[in-house]
Amino acid sequence: MDKSELRKNAISMLKGFSEEERKNIEEKLTQNVVNSDFWKQSAVVGVTISNGFEWNTKPIIETAWNEGKSICVPKCRPKDRKLEFYKINTYEQLEVVYYNLLEPIPEKTEKIDKRMIELLIVPGLLFDGNGFRIGFGGGYYDRFLSDFPNKRISIASNEQIVEGLPAEPFDIPVDRIITESGFL
Repeated sequence: MDKSELRKNAISMLKGFSEEERKNIEEKLTQNVVNSDFWKQSAVVGVTISNGFEWNTKPIIETAWNEGKSICVPKCRPKDRKLEFYKINTYEQLEVVYYNLLEPIPEKTEKIDKRMIELLIVPGLLFDGNGFRIGFGGGYYDRFLSDFPNKRISIASNEQIVEGLPAEPFDIPVDRIITESGFL
């Protein structure tokens, strides 16, 4: 199967979870993230604002705020296909952009140098045991990760873990994948 077919199947699978299954998995994912050493050792966390069928990241964001951590969220720069991260203190600092995504409003937020982000939660659709992932196909995160010096994790259900994904030379693996069962 090629990446686009894998991507399509993964989206279909993620949309197929019942509301109860989704809620249970999300609660376990959040607990496993915030109880991890990666989390405990990081004061600045980068994370996307989840959308649609993605695992809800708001409980992670709100836990970070409650613990006094800084949260940085990405803004896509489609012209050069790059990500920039901005520190947010409230959801009111976000705006709806293309594909109904929530992104930071640059005028209301502070741009953060990537080296300041101690823990980055990288989104994805499918993952393998080596930390490689299939994302949404834009390559934004692979470009960002090419010189990202700090910890990289992803959250995923057990069903999103597969054997051996097709990896390109530019694909950058994450350090750990956190599932509802624990860590890979």
